[in-house]
Amino acid sequence: MMGIVNVTPDSFSDGGKFFDPEVAVEQALQLVADGADLLDIGGESTRPYAEPLSADEELRRVMPVIEAALEAGAEIINDVTGLTADPEMLALAAESGAGVCAMHMQGTPQTMQDDPRYGNVVEEISEYLAARRNALVAAGIAPERICLDPGIGFGKTHEHNLTLMANCWRFHELGCPLLVGHSRKGFLAKLIGDPERDRTSATVGSALSLARQGVQVVRVHDVRPVREALLAFAATGGIDGEAGELATP
Repeated sequence: MMGIVNVTPDSFSDGGKFFDPEVAVEQALQLVADGADLLDIGGESTRPYAEPLSADEELRRVMPVIEAALEAGAEIINDVTGLTADPEMLALAAESGAGVCAMHMQGTPQTMQDDPRYGNVVEEISEYLAARRNALVAAGIAPERICLDPGIGFGKTHEHNLTLMANCWRFHELGCPLLVGHSRKGFLAKLIGDPERDRTSATVGSALSLARQGVQVVRVHDVRPVREALLAFAATGGIDGEAGELATP
């Protein structure tokens, strides 16, 4: 499980809540106590229509949190652009020895929700992720260091998101671990019919679907309820707790 720490004033769900570094550190440590295996510390909002942030400002936001909560032990590059936004990223990732998660996004945060279109959303995203995987390997990044993310909510309509969530199992054909970040997102608000209601239960329910499909990493704000639901799901026959496979009678 990947816990989310947004050190931003404007993230879609918890913007400003953990903008103070001390509060962000407390949240990071709490997520670990709640059962997070990984922490995703973000300093720039990628919500629809968010404005780009300078590298200096992003570092100013996240470094105190990383240094205090993780003793500067960052091990994964989680990039919403699939390592395409900066020409130096591929070389940096290869040299660092860090794990890499490459995500699909149609457009940019400033344009991605204007009019997202696909002929076949699952097939097109699978092709994109396969191309990014190949580019990462060609740049010298070992295949076992690569994780792929279909990018729920990044240049997708409500229907696209639901289709992707129901078909994540198909991305296993790419031969890399999968990460899915669906937590509290707008498609869940539309699904439950009220944008103001708490989305924790919807997030938990979706996480169970992802577990049933063998998705290896879920990125969530609410670590404890998701972890407890997954433990119960596995223990009562939902999945094989070790292999992530469907339980058989």
